[in-house]
Amino acid sequence: MNVKLKPLDQQTIVITGASSGIGRATALQAAAKGAKVVLAARSEDELRKVEQEITSKGGQALVVVTDVANRADIRRLADRTIDHFGGFDTWVNDAGISIWGRLDEVSDYDHRRLFETNFWGASNGSLEAIKYLRRHGGALINVGSVASDVAFPLQGMYCASKHAIKGFTDALRMELEEMGAPVSVTLIKPAAINTPFPQHARNYMEKEPKLPPPVYEPEEVAAAILHAATHPERDMYVGGGGKLMSTLNKHVPRAMDRFSETLMVEQQKRKERPRKPQGSLHQPSHGGPIKGDHPGYVMKTSLYTRATMHPWAAGALMAVVGAATVALLGGKRSKGTAATTPGGAHVAPGYTSRPPVPVGQSPALGAVGTTNQTGAGI
Repeated sequence: MNVKLKPLDQQTIVITGASSGIGRATALQAAAKGAKVVLAARSEDELRKVEQEITSKGGQALVVVTDVANRADIRRLADRTIDHFGGFDTWVNDAGISIWGRLDEVSDYDHRRLFETNFWGASNGSLEAIKYLRRHGGALINVGSVASDVAFPLQGMYCASKHAIKGFTDALRMELEEMGAPVSVTLIKPAAINTPFPQHARNYMEKEPKLPPPVYEPEEVAAAILHAATHPERDMYVGGGGKLMSTLNKHVPRAMDRFSETLMVEQQKRKERPRKPQGSLHQPSHGGPIKGDHPGYVMKTSLYTRATMHPWAAGALMAVVGAATVALLGGKRSKGTAATTPGGAHVAPGYTSRPPVPVGQSPALGAVGTTNQTGAGI
C-alpha cells in the first residue's frame, strides 16, 4: 500500500521521552513547523517547561505524564490525545535509558527496569498507536540505535534492548503491510548523540560515563524523525559513522569485536568520578536539557543523514562511504599479523583501519568518522 503522510503543519505528533534530549529537540522542531505536539515523559516539571516554550511561540502542546513501561499510562496517553486534539498522525517512541557496567555486575532489578522502559515502552507505545493509525493512517516511528546492529561492552543490556526493538519493529511493519494498513513504520538508528543520556544512565563504573565517538548533535536525530513523519522510510541511520560501523559489523564481525574490546571500554569513561550513579533509571530526571556535555568533538550535522533525506545526493555520498568501507576492509596484511588503528589499537588480523580523510579528521573520531571545517561530518 502506498502510504500518504500529511505535511507537518497538519499533523498532531505524540512524542514519548519528550522531557529531554532527542525527544525534547523533536518536540520543539515539530512545533516550530506548525505541528500540534503531545509531550509524554515521567517528569511533569520538565514537560511543562517544554510546553511553555512551545506555547510562548504560538504553538499547541499537550502534557501527559507517562511511564512508558506501564501499559495503562500508554492507553491514557492515546485517549488524552484523541480527546484533546481529535486524534494523531505520528507517534514517536523515543523514551529510553541505559546502564553502564559489566553485565555480571548489574542487578537483575536494574536490568529488568531498563528492558521495561526501552523495549516494553516501545512495544506498548507501538501496539497502542496502531489501534488508531491502522484505521486513520499515519506514521509510527521507533527510536532504536546503531546498537540495534552493533553491540558495545559496558552497555550490554541497552544493546540487547535495542536489538529487540529492531526485531519487534521489523515484524510489526511486515504484519501491517500484509494486512494493507496505511501505516508507515520507521526505525531510527542514531549513532552516539550529545544528550544528557550518560548522566541519566545507571552507572556501576568507578568513572563518569561518556559516549564513544563519533558523536552528533540531537537536532540531527530530530530532523530525521520529522522527515520520517512526512516521508515513509523503512529505517534511517543518523550519522555516517554509525552506518559504517553497522556495515563493518555485518561483514567483519570479529574485526569489530576486536575493535570494541580494545578501544570501546576506555572510550566510554571520563577521567572524573561518578556524578550521580543512580541516574534516572528508577525515578524521573530533574533537569532535562536537549544537549549534554560530551567532552570530545561533536558533529553539528551528518552529511550521510542529510543525503538520505534527499535521494539525488545519496548516490554520491554512498560512493564516499563505500570507499571508506573498502579502505577499512582492504589493505590486507600477512596472515596472523594484527593491524593497528592510528591510535595504536589492535584490530583483527588481516585488516587495517585506514579510511580516507578527504577534508580533515577530528582526533576524537578515530577511524570511524570524518569532519570538515564547518562541523559537518559523514
